[in-house]
Amino acid sequence: MDLLNKINSPADLRSLARADLKPLADELRAFVLDSVSKTGGHLSSNLGTVELTIALHYVFNTPEDRIVWDVGHQTYPHKILTGRRDRMSSLRQLNGISGFPRRDESEYDTFGTAHSSTSISAALGMALAAKTKGESRHAIAVIGDGAMTAGMAFEALNNAGVYDDINLLVILNDNDMSISPPVGALNHYLARLMSGKFYAAARNVGKNVLPAPMLELAKRLEEHAKGMIMPATLFEEFGFNYIGPIDGHDLESLVPTLQNLKNLKGPQFLHVVTKKGQGYKLAEADPVLYHGPGKFNPAEGIKPAKSAKPTYTQVFGDWLCDQAAADQRLVGITPAMREGSGMVEFERRFPGRYYDVGIAEQHAVTFAAGLACEGMKPVVAIYSTFLQRGYDQLIHDVALQNLDVTFALDRAGLVGADGATHAGNYDLAFLRCIPNMVVMAASDENECRQMLSTAFQYNGPAAVRYPRGAGIGATVQKDLQTLPLGKGEIRRDGKGIAILAFGTMLAPALAAAEELDATVANMRFVKPLDAELVRQLAETHEALVTVEEGSLMGGAGSAVAEALAEAGIVKPVLHLGLPDKFIDHGDAAQLLAMCGLDAAGITASIRQRFGKDGKDEPRLVVNN
Repeated sequence: MDLLNKINSPADLRSLARADLKPLADELRAFVLDSVSKTGGHLSSNLGTVELTIALHYVFNTPEDRIVWDVGHQTYPHKILTGRRDRMSSLRQLNGISGFPRRDESEYDTFGTAHSSTSISAALGMALAAKTKGESRHAIAVIGDGAMTAGMAFEALNNAGVYDDINLLVILNDNDMSISPPVGALNHYLARLMSGKFYAAARNVGKNVLPAPMLELAKRLEEHAKGMIMPATLFEEFGFNYIGPIDGHDLESLVPTLQNLKNLKGPQFLHVVTKKGQGYKLAEADPVLYHGPGKFNPAEGIKPAKSAKPTYTQVFGDWLCDQAAADQRLVGITPAMREGSGMVEFERRFPGRYYDVGIAEQHAVTFAAGLACEGMKPVVAIYSTFLQRGYDQLIHDVALQNLDVTFALDRAGLVGADGATHAGNYDLAFLRCIPNMVVMAASDENECRQMLSTAFQYNGPAAVRYPRGAGIGATVQKDLQTLPLGKGEIRRDGKGIAILAFGTMLAPALAAAEELDATVANMRFVKPLDAELVRQLAETHEALVTVEEGSLMGGAGSAVAEALAEAGIVKPVLHLGLPDKFIDHGDAAQLLAMCGLDAAGITASIRQRFGKDGKDEPRLVVNN
């Protein structure tokens, strides 16, 4: 690591000779592999961006020139080269550095990215701001890993192409295609030629000296010649000067091409081809497995995890296959999260009813609505955090028309190492306000399966939320049993305090209740809320406590308070849930404890509010 240890900022990198860049790349790749194997994190994508990251910081004057990374999980080499090498051991841990770019972490992280397809819009804003302020800085959007499948990326391209005097460079990091050697050499040559000043000047001279008919003919010949060897037409129609594709691991091609592009005005589009897992044979062979591994030994590779308890994702995948076998109308939809949402086996068994729509959550929801209009029963498997991107479609295209669409919301609540960008903290609040919606929160694995069956059988839009990882180890019944709509259940009879638990908070609520001798209700439904059960508990207890792994503002606790107000019942209520702030990355159990949502925290909050034993006369103190 002789070279890498000397790099504490991109300025140090730019002082190196060109000949040193290749050995630096080897050191940087080895460091990424060693670091991620010790902390866990995203690996394949970062091994693929080593040379591109070096070339960008070598050619451009960062942080004066802005780089926006999309998707942000490909930025570990960027973090290492921008002064955070010594902090990589804290990656994605409590009080450590984030696995994604964060503006408050480094001046080199010019824009926070974790959800995809935002980079071109952000970079365009930066480029136009520079133009407005009379500044000459460049804005570079590095977009890849499927992010070009989202409509937002093309909306930004469409907007950017009309400005011919901005310093905007879009780099498509294409890690799905390969360039054969004969084509690659020609493309390297053409990339340098077409990005050079001579080529640009020749085109401008042609515009001035050729008669209109000849100019049009020359333009068509140019487009035809380029179109024979590269997919230039689409991006050039958007108003970009398209260059590539070039080998994203070849610094001898990357550096001069970027240097040439730096000297051009107007929107530029560089297409680079990289390989996920580059330089680590196991990751190259299975980039999906090594996309986001936990800790592992690089010499041995990832070993199959041994767990007696299935994850909620596995419970969903099993249910999906069983329900599909029972009902030919079921179709499964995922926005580019087949593995993450547990749909691998479903695709294998029911390929004709499996649809991966790419990173296009808005389209996924309205596509499901169209299927439902024709009598199909679509199941949209989507992370809670990503459903936020399809919210208008959920309201306008599904709920307003009361269409029969089931939403399986994985990663609900806190998600641990991925942090605030991926946390599913808001679904209870933003779903329960929508007419026609049914909203359920699973307390264990078996109840998750029952809720999925309930949602599927309900003739309208319904959502089931469940967390990341394994549950409590509940036995999962193989039938397709449903639950009574809008009905909760008493899980423990006690005195004085009634705890109304939603979803995953049932287990810690039961543990707290043992110490406090409190009643516990498993509410199950956030909408329709079991208002009858709420009234019953209010009438037979001194105070109520609501507990949820979701936003307190507008969440399940708010639904209980609204039900009490509607019934004209005045009763002290303590609401426990996630506070009104973004919660950083860290161990999920540790984060829940910090929010007071483990058994000890729930017990302490109840005692603080209602007295030592949780039975004293309630004090009118709000404790969120």
